[in-house]
Amino acid sequence: MRLRFSIRLQLLVLSLFFFAIPYLGYNYVWELEQYLRTGQEQTMIGTARAVATALHERPALFDSESAYLKDVRPGTDLYAPPIPYPIQLDGELNDWQQVDDLLTHYGANEIVERFTSAQTNDGTQSAASENKGTASENKDAASEGNETSLSFEHMVGRYDQFLYAMFNVTDDTLLWRQANSLSVERGDHLLIGMQTPAGDLARYVVAPYESGWVNAFKLAESGATNRAVENALSIQGRWQETAAGYNIELRFPLSMTSGALAFAIVDVDDPVTRQKRYAIGTANTNNIDELGTVVTPSPEIERILAGLKYADSRVWVIDNHKRVLARAGDIQTASGLNTAKREASENLIWRWVETHWLLPLYYHILTKPPADFVDELEDAYALAGRDIGLALNGQPDSLWRLTPDNKAVVVSAAYPIFIEGAVMGAVVVEQTTNGIRTLRNRALEQLFHVILAVMILGTLGLLLFASRISNRIRRLRDNTEAIIDANGKIVGKLPIAKEGDEIGDLSRAFSDVLSRLQQYNSYLENMASRLSHELRTPIAVVKSSLDALSQVSVQASASTSASQEAQANAVVQNSAQQDIFVQRAQSGISRLSSILNAMSEATRLEQAIAQEDVTTFNMIDVIKGCVGGYQHAYTDRQFALSCPPDAAMLKGAPDLIAQMFDKIISNAVDFSQPDNIIDVAVYAKDKRIILTVSNPGPLLPEGMKQQLVQSMVSVRPEGEAQQSESSPHLGLGLYIADIIIAFHKGSLSLSNKEDRSGVLVTATFPIA
Repeated sequence: MRLRFSIRLQLLVLSLFFFAIPYLGYNYVWELEQYLRTGQEQTMIGTARAVATALHERPALFDSESAYLKDVRPGTDLYAPPIPYPIQLDGELNDWQQVDDLLTHYGANEIVERFTSAQTNDGTQSAASENKGTASENKDAASEGNETSLSFEHMVGRYDQFLYAMFNVTDDTLLWRQANSLSVERGDHLLIGMQTPAGDLARYVVAPYESGWVNAFKLAESGATNRAVENALSIQGRWQETAAGYNIELRFPLSMTSGALAFAIVDVDDPVTRQKRYAIGTANTNNIDELGTVVTPSPEIERILAGLKYADSRVWVIDNHKRVLARAGDIQTASGLNTAKREASENLIWRWVETHWLLPLYYHILTKPPADFVDELEDAYALAGRDIGLALNGQPDSLWRLTPDNKAVVVSAAYPIFIEGAVMGAVVVEQTTNGIRTLRNRALEQLFHVILAVMILGTLGLLLFASRISNRIRRLRDNTEAIIDANGKIVGKLPIAKEGDEIGDLSRAFSDVLSRLQQYNSYLENMASRLSHELRTPIAVVKSSLDALSQVSVQASASTSASQEAQANAVVQNSAQQDIFVQRAQSGISRLSSILNAMSEATRLEQAIAQEDVTTFNMIDVIKGCVGGYQHAYTDRQFALSCPPDAAMLKGAPDLIAQMFDKIISNAVDFSQPDNIIDVAVYAKDKRIILTVSNPGPLLPEGMKQQLVQSMVSVRPEGEAQQSESSPHLGLGLYIADIIIAFHKGSLSLSNKEDRSGVLVTATFPIA
């Protein structure tokens, strides 16, 4: 039972190596995902290259001024993002919340013009106008002056062919223009300066006398006065008073300007003098060179990108200042790899097991792609990133990033847009890895299904296999114990296994070993009777001779009273009898000595072999010499020798080979009849010398062919009377021959001849 448990435990431990399969499979799928990501990255770079190719060398697609700006002036150069729907000009500013991240704050540092008391209230300028400088100079002056009471937040946007502007103004004193006043500067007002498509400076003012709908007035072209010359009905909007100041919303056609634009709010706080204090704005509206640039996304580029919203990607086109000119697509649906919905199994039981047991188990390790995630660039109107920086330097690049909520991985690829050899922008393509993650999860699900099935079936198979092996080994143990009694005597035979595996080989080996042990035990049991048989005759001869000698001595003593003649005859007769009895006793003792010498011959031979000198000799010469001697020693037998004409060189001792050959020939003579032919053959085959001796006679018994070369094993019939009293047979001849052959690194085998007419002895030696 302990053996069976041990095998099962070992196989159970071995089955734990099955857990290496999911580990290797998991790593393989992860490696595959890395390859898919690399492929996705290269595909996106290819997509960006294709879009950029459609935009190369097309300067009309880019804003004529903004695209060529060398430096962007924050707060002065205005970015007008697209607005999804028209702004309601109600002064509430609610419609601007979707793009309010582009709001810019303007305060004391953005003073673009200062006014002094020497300036008249009718709008004409006096000599004091020399204090008016550039916007930067006025900003520096503001830092040295008093704290301003005016500030505002401002941004612009584009819808269709209109530009919208909003101002959220904070002012401690709102002073309206008087309703009956013709001057537009005697209250808080908004100045607008723009460059017309013809390249001229056009100035406008918005100066209401109450909250409500407003229009602009066009100012005189000369910068010497801010006198209104006509209504500008194309500029319209709403001025709405608030608790902190007022809000302004305006709208005017994009066609009015070539892209150069500036806004400035003039603060008037004294209701008596109505003196202008300063103007805070994006730039000085009176100087065409200081106007800012309005960047608006290109409608033509958006039309080019319109078809890409179906391309499972989000595509951006930016200028060389990283401002967005157009975009298409939605990152939430840009999974990067379209994966079909998993088909549900038709097997309801399997579907239930998979849904309620397997998939929840798997997703302790796996992560599902998010259904929704935070997109920090959803309303972005300017982009940043290492890939974009490299693309704007003329080198395509890609970038991997995590979303702010760490739920999704976004990969972006940027490719430069060239116009006349210069980089004027870049195309940015974005996708998530959700498609790859979905595909990876499905691959891992199928892999885990297969691995789980293999592990379960493999573990069960190993347990069944272990049980079968342990049962067979236990049965072999029980059978082995059953055929050996308490005294260690083999009382039966081990069943021979029919299986061809290792346990079957082990069972057959056990059976063979036990059979040999049984035969050896039989030999040991019979050796006493064999020795008794061999020793009984010489002992009986010695005993009977001694008894006869004692009787002769008694008779001699009894004859002492007889006559002298009779006494002499008796002495002669007793002496002859004593000689006979002494000779018989000496013969018996000689035979006993011969038996003892034969029993110790093997031991003496092994000692002699250890001291034997090794030489290289021709074995054929030795065999020929021996056969010639046998023909004279055994005259009633015939010998036939077959050998090749060339030499058969053997490394060893010629005397030992002759002694070995004598033992084999003696055994062949003993088992043959007079006038029988004993065949001797010597030949070389496969770098070995083969010596065969065959003789007619009784066949070898089955199962004894290998035992005959063992010590004191003989198969002579018990009643065979041919052996001489002086030549006992103890079964040592072939044993000694085998010792000599082993010394020469050869082998000895006995078998029956194929025609079953006798026995064949084969000795094999390596060629020197």
